[in-house]
Amino acid sequence: MTLIAFTFFILAGAYLAGLIGSMTGLGGGFIVIPLLTLLLHVNIHYAVGASLISVIATSSGAGAAYVKDSLSNFRLPMFLEVSTTLGAIVGALYAALVPAHLIPVMIGAILIFSSVMSLRKKNDNPSKQVSKLGERLKLNGTYNNGSQVIPYKVRHVTSGFIAMFFAGVISGLLGIGSGALKVFAMDTVMNIPFKVSTSTSSFMIGVTAAAGAVIYFQRGYIDPVIAVPVATGVVFGALTGAKLLTKINSPQVLRLLFAIVVSLLAVQMIYNGLKAHH
Repeated sequence: MTLIAFTFFILAGAYLAGLIGSMTGLGGGFIVIPLLTLLLHVNIHYAVGASLISVIATSSGAGAAYVKDSLSNFRLPMFLEVSTTLGAIVGALYAALVPAHLIPVMIGAILIFSSVMSLRKKNDNPSKQVSKLGERLKLNGTYNNGSQVIPYKVRHVTSGFIAMFFAGVISGLLGIGSGALKVFAMDTVMNIPFKVSTSTSSFMIGVTAAAGAVIYFQRGYIDPVIAVPVATGVVFGALTGAKLLTKINSPQVLRLLFAIVVSLLAVQMIYNGLKAHH
């Protein structure tokens, strides 16, 4: 494959990653890593480095659009980023100790878990329970659903903070942005509406990924030939996805998209990891 064809292929795949990543809150890394490792046979560590760059790009493109459209809760991610950034640094520091063939298997297992949890039956009505800590930190907010402005209250703030540290560790370790775990923590643990969870996750993942990307850059795992087209494609895809999300009023549509895409890629990643081991 020529360099031009290689670059074009990455651009097209990264655009798709940014599109779906911004709509589901996953960050695009869950497509970038399979694209680079399964189809282009890029070393897993370089793929993770490029994935972290794609996550930052997705967050930059989609996060700004979500803030403009009043979907992201600004105070909530600023609070949770303290925990998830510390986790990302811890994960990146220990990433070199994890055998390369285990990384795809771990990614696949986490994505399958997220897919199953996203399809469970759950009441999408905003919580009316009052969290004293959430009230004190002013984490409650509103979001636009069509022509409606719907208020919601954040609950289980401490549990969500702990879950975000774990999500940060996974992000630094595997380079997927851990958007799946962030969405799960906000949607299930903190009972934040799914639409707000995905958009807020897209806003957060860039900071988390940046913490891990610094360490990967120091170790020489970020190749500009791969990272530049990945970042470019993902930004444009993320902007497109952000515009589409504001027009979708059904949480069930987002949950189904989330589950289908994640499940397919999870199976691919697990198969690739087990095949490499044998």
